[in-house]
Amino acid sequence: MIRGAVALFKEKGFHRTTTREIAQAAGFSIGTLYEYIRTKEDILYLVCDSIYDQVRERLQGMDLEQGTLESLKLGIAYYFNIMNEMQDEVLVMYQEAKSLSKDALPYVLKKEMEMVGMFETLIRRCIENGELMMDDSHIDLLAHNIFVQGQMWGFRRWALKKNYSKEEYIELQTNLLFKGIAGFEI
Repeated sequence: MIRGAVALFKEKGFHRTTTREIAQAAGFSIGTLYEYIRTKEDILYLVCDSIYDQVRERLQGMDLEQGTLESLKLGIAYYFNIMNEMQDEVLVMYQEAKSLSKDALPYVLKKEMEMVGMFETLIRRCIENGELMMDDSHIDLLAHNIFVQGQMWGFRRWALKKNYSKEEYIELQTNLLFKGIAGFEI
């Protein structure tokens, strides 16, 4: 159901997609679909929740403990590659998250902050190992920058892929991020 909904939301948008179309894409009757959900917004919530869970599960493959600048670079590349592989899902999620209920949106945003927290952990391990020195406000901002720069490939791929391969993008963005922290003691 989620894969079918993502494909339909990408093609038609959330508001122009019907629950009947989602049921058909999932191989369900409309009655069966309504046994699992109450509204189309419930499907959007499940889509967003599933995408975040997939990204978080895959991010758990990063080495959060090593605490070296090299492990931070590898973590950035690992995340950027996940964003490349899931760019359609992430794009749909961000385009349509505004349609989530006011009860569902904070839950979904909390999941995003948990993923940003994984990058904060990577950065803090570098600080603990003496590979990097920065204060909490810079740690927070750097973690958010990494998170957003990874997503940018999906949001702006139509323009970026004209000038950069995915590998070049990862290398250049990582270099820019590291040049930004070069003002701190490395």
